Amino acid sequence: MIAIIKYNGGNVNSAQNALNKLNVKSMITDDPEQILNAEKVIFPGVGEASSTMKLLKKKGLDVLIPTLKQPVLGICLGMQLMCKGNEEGNTEGLGIFDINVKKFPPLDLVPHMGWNTVSVKKNLMFSGIEPDDDVYFVHSYYCELSEFTTSVCDYILPFSASLQKENFYAMQFHPEKSGRIGSQMLNNFINLSS
Repeated sequence: MIAIIKYNGGNVNSAQNALNKLNVKSMITDDPEQILNAEKVIFPGVGEASSTMKLLKKKGLDVLIPTLKQPVLGICLGMQLMCKGNEEGNTEGLGIFDINVKKFPPLDLVPHMGWNTVSVKKNLMFSGIEPDDDVYFVHSYYCELSEFTTSVCDYILPFSASLQKENFYAMQFHPEKSGRIGSQMLNNFINLSS
């Protein structure tokens, strides 16, 4: 069973619908015990960083998530909150990835919204993905490049399109909105050994 972390960020139901299409059982929950005992955990999100962190703290999930030992996948805001700090609301993150989340320069091109290609380093999450395959982004903040970067997207400037550290995986793009490519990536996550 996959636990999808429930909080005030959007896209929780979209993540579950994407798993349903893959015939994978999941539950949407904010119960620490259920999250702790799940085979895998998805931390999705669309929303505002500081208000989301307040809710996570209220439920004790800010302490729980960094201690999880099973594979964990952060998506969009979920990925950003797994980082050290976020310029949105001057928010302290979960600190799983020791990098910062910054706002794109104030150009007419923000938010970054739509399909874009990513340059992939060797990583299990991208198994079966071709170099010219596009994924779907919607975001105004980006994660810095770092040793944890597993793919890079270039939009105004190069940024981390995905990250990995041990059992923690994260994507700035939305696999649940990225058609066949996104389904392949979710499948890759589902098939990771715990």
